[in-house]
Amino acid sequence: MILPDYTLFIQIANFLILMFLLNRVLYRPVRRILGKRKEEMNAFQSLIEDFQKRAAGHAKKIEQDMAEARKEGLKDKEALKSQGLDEEKQMLRKASSTAADKLSQARKELDGKVKGVRQSLEKEMALFSKELAEKVLGRSL
Repeated sequence: MILPDYTLFIQIANFLILMFLLNRVLYRPVRRILGKRKEEMNAFQSLIEDFQKRAAGHAKKIEQDMAEARKEGLKDKEALKSQGLDEEKQMLRKASSTAADKLSQARKELDGKVKGVRQSLEKEMALFSKELAEKVLGRSL
């Protein structure tokens, strides 16, 4: 069986000294570096979140501006459309009044020509009826 002697206490002391030295030289600096890294990562994460919030706000504003621009464009389109319809109505009114004027002029001219033709036909009809009566009767009237 193994009996503990004074070397066991030397080994325990050796182990404790090694742990103290490793803690001072290796573990503390590594933990300090890891702590700084964690703080920097948290700072960067908060910056990222801030930038993401600002980007979302900008995106929302852009969408609102686009919606407003669409509304204004639609409003302008409707205004131009109604203006075009008004101009079309005015043009149609002018065209119909011009057509009505031309039609009334044409009717007046036609009525004048019809009257002239009637008068000439009535004169000729009187002559034709007289000639026909003379031919039927065989003598002059």
